[in-house]
Amino acid sequence: MKKAEDQNEVEAQDETLYEHHKFEAGPGQKPLRVDKFLMNFIENATRNKIQKAAKTGNIYVNDEQVKQNYKVKAGDVVQVMFEHPPYEFLLTPENIPLDIVYEDDTLLVVNKPAGMVVHPGHGNYSGTLINALVYHFDNLPNNSSDRPGLVHRIDKDTSGLLVIAKTEEAMAHLSKQFFDKTSEREYVALVWGNVEEEEGIIEGNIGRHPKNRLQNTVYEGEEAEKGKPAVTHYKVLERFGYVTLVSCKLETGRTHQIRVHLKHIGHTLFNDERYGGNKILKGTTFTKYKQFVENCFKVLPRQALHAKTLGFEHPETGEKMSFDTEIPEDIEACLEKWRNYAKNQKELL
Repeated sequence: MKKAEDQNEVEAQDETLYEHHKFEAGPGQKPLRVDKFLMNFIENATRNKIQKAAKTGNIYVNDEQVKQNYKVKAGDVVQVMFEHPPYEFLLTPENIPLDIVYEDDTLLVVNKPAGMVVHPGHGNYSGTLINALVYHFDNLPNNSSDRPGLVHRIDKDTSGLLVIAKTEEAMAHLSKQFFDKTSEREYVALVWGNVEEEEGIIEGNIGRHPKNRLQNTVYEGEEAEKGKPAVTHYKVLERFGYVTLVSCKLETGRTHQIRVHLKHIGHTLFNDERYGGNKILKGTTFTKYKQFVENCFKVLPRQALHAKTLGFEHPETGEKMSFDTEIPEDIEACLEKWRNYAKNQKELL
């Protein structure tokens, strides 16, 4: 009888647990301690936090509690469970200023600064665009992921334009435009290397990187079905020799699309730490050049990507709306350094 009571107690406890993370080990997964496995998958996690979660019984593999030394194998489903809901669903209004480019009763367009996360997630539970939005605006409609007002998103260290829906009708109408690929988005990006073609199209299915879950990658050939179709149109704007300024227009909107596609063709974004662009990928071995690049990294301490223009049809009036922003100061300062460098190089020839 005691055993049955204990079982009921466990089930009662399980009912109060909330899933914070869930990962399935791929077919090529070699046996790896669960704490090390989770370190590869959870952004901003520390080994200490993961081991603590294991000790308190919060890590499950195939629905069974495991300790930190459990070896994850191919096909294992790993979950991190806690007694409280994920913090990203506990939205706290915060009085954070917004750079509003346009606003009416139906929608608004904001120019997001680099460094601001769009919505709360693991390790970023406050200071996000959504925390600001729920402070400044009441009754924003939720999207399919319960994110108030959010029609689309851009990465934390990408600056630029986002459209926010203020009504349910606007959310549905705008979301459909992004889904149908009728919205227009142009980014400017500084990339490593001299892009040979003046313009081109990058096509390649994008999906989660098999070894580094914090990255995405292009899947081709027989593995193409692992990713989702993605198309990026690019055009060279300015050449500086070892780096190139390009314009990118998105036909699709996959996570990290521009960053992944440009790396795929050999032109990683300048100072994109996650994808290896924070190292010197092109140039000379001179110490002076290394110092120059380090100085460029200092004036632009993030990936060189800005969502410059945004176009869509107004959900109520049907009017074609188009918005454009200046290139941010940090990117402009970096470009000016490269202009001067390229100019000096020409003068020496």
